[in-house]
Amino acid sequence: MKLSVLDQAPVTIGNTAEGALKKAVGLAVLADELGYTRMWMAEHHGANSFASSAPEVTAAHIAAKTKSIRLGTGGVMMMHYSPLKLAEVFKTLSALSPGRIDFGVGRAPGGDTHAMYALSEGRQLMVNDMYTKFNTALKLINDEVPEDDLYNKTIAIPSHIVLPEAWLLGSSGNSALKAAEMGVGYSFAQFFNGAMTHDILDHYRKNFQPSTFMDKPEINVTYMVTTAKTREEAEFEALPQDLFRLMMVKGQIRQLLTPEEAQNVPLTEMDRMTIKENRKIHLVGAVKDVASLLQQEQEQYGFDEAMICSIPHSQEKRLEVYRLLARELL
Repeated sequence: MKLSVLDQAPVTIGNTAEGALKKAVGLAVLADELGYTRMWMAEHHGANSFASSAPEVTAAHIAAKTKSIRLGTGGVMMMHYSPLKLAEVFKTLSALSPGRIDFGVGRAPGGDTHAMYALSEGRQLMVNDMYTKFNTALKLINDEVPEDDLYNKTIAIPSHIVLPEAWLLGSSGNSALKAAEMGVGYSFAQFFNGAMTHDILDHYRKNFQPSTFMDKPEINVTYMVTTAKTREEAEFEALPQDLFRLMMVKGQIRQLLTPEEAQNVPLTEMDRMTIKENRKIHLVGAVKDVASLLQQEQEQYGFDEAMICSIPHSQEKRLEVYRLLARELL
């Protein structure tokens, strides 16, 4: 099984945003050494719990610190940016690190309404043309002339570079057909809502049209994972993430607690039921059990690659998750 990394540069309680970004570099260096396929940085705005607001910048820095792992965005939130700017940024990245860059895009805002309007400088939000915007960016990256009059009178530089891989993100299946028609990879965020089905992935595979960006269908699936040598240790490290998800359900985003602090948080019966329900999208357990589950999921759904997002409070424990999974699956 191919394994990859999704990192959100989490700012856990008692730590700093600067430290979170440095830890992302440390994780990338380890993942590169262990043989992980790619590492993507997410894009988040307006919340102190994450430091990854400019994933393409972090990816560029990490590319200079690593040797072979692919780097990119999972994803850049394209509603905030011009297709021309997206094309120029990722062509530049690919020119600097040819054969190692992924142009992964999402249609979500990556932040609340206040952040959305600030990023658009108060202008009307463009939320209904995401696939057209993505297609325009792909044409500009490929040195083609887009159909849109706004973009067909200029070019995206640098020209004639090694193309990045292009990926469209999704969490409900709506993007599967568009990814197939455009001939790009499809990345399913199972850790969002656990809504992956055979129909979604089969729909993508059956309708895939080869392109200059990808000659055959490629699917990766992102899982939230907390694992350790024993289930007891994994449960101890997982509770802060369970509580983070619980607070999100309640409309609150807070920094991740330490495992010790998490043990002392009072929970109602409804809270416990919500945490139990959220475990459908948070894989927790001894590494052999988690690895076995990931293998079963791959056999059942036929995806190509598992992308792992793991957020224990400490960097030491987070790195250990990726080491353990590599020993079992790579």
